[in-house]
Amino acid sequence: MENIYLTIVLAPLAGALLAGLFGKVIGRSGAHWVTILGVATSFVLSVVVFKYMVIDGNEPFNGPVYTWMVSDGIHMQVGFLVDRLTTLMLLVVTFVSLMVHIYTIGYMSDDPGYQRFFSYIALFTFSMLMLVMSNNFLQLFFGWEAVGLVSYLLIGFWYKRPSAIYANLKAFLVNRVGDFGFLLGIAAIVMYFNTLDYAGVFAAAPAMAGSTMQIFPGSDWSVMTVICILLFIGAMGKSAQVPLHVWLPDSMEGPTPISALIHAATMVTAGIFMVARMSPLFELSETALSFVLVIGSITALFMGFLGLVQNDIKRVIAYSTLSQLGYMTVALGVSAYSVGIFHLMTHAFFKALLFLAAGSVIIAMHHEQDIRKMGGLRKYLPITYWTSLVGSLALIGFPGFAGFFSKDTIIEAVHASHIAGSGFAYVSVLSGVFITALYSFRMFFLVFHTHERFDEHTRAHLHETPAVVTVPLIMLAIPSVVAGYWIDPVVFGDYFGDAIFVSHAHDVVGHLAEEFHGTSAFILHGLTGPAFWLATAGLGTAWFIYTQKPSIAEQLAQRFQLVYRIMLDKYGFDRFNEIFFAGGARGTGWTLWKLGDVLLIDGLLVNGSARLVGWVSGVVRHVQTGYLYHYAFSMIIGLLLLLSWFLWLAPGA
Repeated sequence: MENIYLTIVLAPLAGALLAGLFGKVIGRSGAHWVTILGVATSFVLSVVVFKYMVIDGNEPFNGPVYTWMVSDGIHMQVGFLVDRLTTLMLLVVTFVSLMVHIYTIGYMSDDPGYQRFFSYIALFTFSMLMLVMSNNFLQLFFGWEAVGLVSYLLIGFWYKRPSAIYANLKAFLVNRVGDFGFLLGIAAIVMYFNTLDYAGVFAAAPAMAGSTMQIFPGSDWSVMTVICILLFIGAMGKSAQVPLHVWLPDSMEGPTPISALIHAATMVTAGIFMVARMSPLFELSETALSFVLVIGSITALFMGFLGLVQNDIKRVIAYSTLSQLGYMTVALGVSAYSVGIFHLMTHAFFKALLFLAAGSVIIAMHHEQDIRKMGGLRKYLPITYWTSLVGSLALIGFPGFAGFFSKDTIIEAVHASHIAGSGFAYVSVLSGVFITALYSFRMFFLVFHTHERFDEHTRAHLHETPAVVTVPLIMLAIPSVVAGYWIDPVVFGDYFGDAIFVSHAHDVVGHLAEEFHGTSAFILHGLTGPAFWLATAGLGTAWFIYTQKPSIAEQLAQRFQLVYRIMLDKYGFDRFNEIFFAGGARGTGWTLWKLGDVLLIDGLLVNGSARLVGWVSGVVRHVQTGYLYHYAFSMIIGLLLLLSWFLWLAPGA
């Protein structure tokens, strides 16, 4: 099996290298074939691993593949941990990535950077696979940074656009903030555990639970709390939690396939996966869990509000990603790690579906992305319409669809939790259901229903996108419905086994399992719960306002202008960052230039030394008179001074 694990990782890398280095030789078709075959190989082998690990019930694999070096007893190596958590992530990452690769053939068909794009997305898949399969913090950090690097390349793929360059720099810099905290967390682990291996850290963690450190003199901090919060700061960057969320909406500057890949199966899910993997550490710090819970609650609710005022079809879906990542983080904060991973899985399917469906609309509309300039597309794009409806219903958690099972379980888990902040979290995730339904179906109705708001030229060329685009939509729509029915083994069963650890005091999922009586009963229970009625109310409100009385939306915007402007300004996060951090950096640079370069280096050291030499030489040159008696006089004076010196130093003088 070790060879299979290695092939899963290396197959996309081989495709990326072939497409990237030999793209001109193998051509456009060669570039997409080698990368698709590489990812398809990984997917097929992931299914084999799933059968071996889950169906056949074999033991997890945990071992090194290559040892780089050993320093002071710390092994720095490439190693794989393949358990049931890894297996689930492998299936999600490779399947969604495969659909995106196929879809890209149609979406990027006219782009001059065709081979380069396929190389990048295959490399993205390789990076994420290295991350989820790692068994040590060094390899985890490699995968962590690799997905960040490739996201930088893909967000700024259209590098001639200033907005794309701004967006990829923003993503890069914001993630550097989170990654700095993540690196400090890994450094603290090495400092206190003297190992980078997961198994060694997890085994020694309970003995470290009572240990403290002094970050500031006279103030004791729990070692486990500090480590967990530092690791979670890394997750805040990668999984776009407030206030490190600002890069994610701007990532829409990249081509639509990469939006689907980033938002569904790769980069943003890395932080959620990492916290679930680190559950043996987080369970030792309730303070860290409360911190995770509150941050996730704020993200789930307040990022959802911003989706209501967006008019770019991709940005509406981007803000829904932010909100849903908040839901996953909330699940982690109440120790419902299995529920968080379950929502990660269902969300990957329907969010990839929504992004790719949005791309289908963009292709049909000749790259128009403003939903105010669409309308009535249902009759022109029937496959895109029905798959978008499936994705939207899954997103709002409509009973029977995949998102319903995972989102409702998160809400119930929060309701059953007693961790500090769970009351605020419950209000946030419950309110977020109404908001999600409202902005999701606002977009759906404005795009596919209502009257047509485009010109005759666009209408004349409107037609359903080709099969290479619509087939991935259909393939993603299927798990967007049926994946939720896997809730019994994944959430309430013992699917994860020892891959996830939950202390008895935090076992809210175990409490929910006592009341679980099958998926049918779960659906019937959901039909009577507050989440269903809030989702229905949001859908109904969107239908009434945007199809029956569109003037209401304009009246509300006028009546609540201040709130509307705040939401358009995205709560001022971007403005604050631009003024305080970017402006502060520029101001610091200007000050250092004026004081350091101009005054100290150029003015004092370089030009100052030159002026000093000039002044000294101006004085000394007067000694050179050309008169012999002046030189004789100087020699006599010098001789007298030397004699005086020697006499003064002579013994007995």
